[in-house]
Amino acid sequence: MKDVKSNVSRPLPIGATVIGADNGGAKIMRIISVKGFKARTRKLMCAGVSDQVKVTVISGKPDMVHKMADAVIVRQKKEFQRPDGTKVKFEDNAAIILKDPKLGMPKGTLIKGPIAKEVALRWPSVAKIATSIL
Repeated sequence: MKDVKSNVSRPLPIGATVIGADNGGAKIMRIISVKGFKARTRKLMCAGVSDQVKVTVISGKPDMVHKMADAVIVRQKKEFQRPDGTKVKFEDNAAIILKDPKLGMPKGTLIKGPIAKEVALRWPSVAKIATSIL
C-alpha cells in the first residue's frame, strides 16, 4: 500500500451505508470504524476513497449478514480534487470486502462498475480485478 498524494475529501462518517461493489457476498454495509484515522479529540471518524474501513454487513448472503468485515472504499458521491486539478465524483458510495486486510486481497473476483485511480495506486490487488479505472 502506497500513500496517494490526492486531496481526497472524507464524506463518509461512522454509520454511513455503502453498497457492495464486488461479488464477495455483501450488498449493503454500514461503516463502524476507519483504520488509521487521526484527528482532534471527539471528532467523528470519517472515510473517503481508498480508505480501509471496518464494516458490518446489513444485507447480502445469509452467512455474511450481521458479521464484521474489512473493506476498502472504491467510490464516493462527494467530489474530490486530484493534483492535476480535475474533480471526480461518482453516482454512489461503494466498497469491496477484503479477504486478507494485511495483504489487501479482495474477497470477490469481480468488481462491478468503475473504481477511482487512487484505489488502484494504493491497492494493486484490487486494481487487478477491476473492470474499469476512472
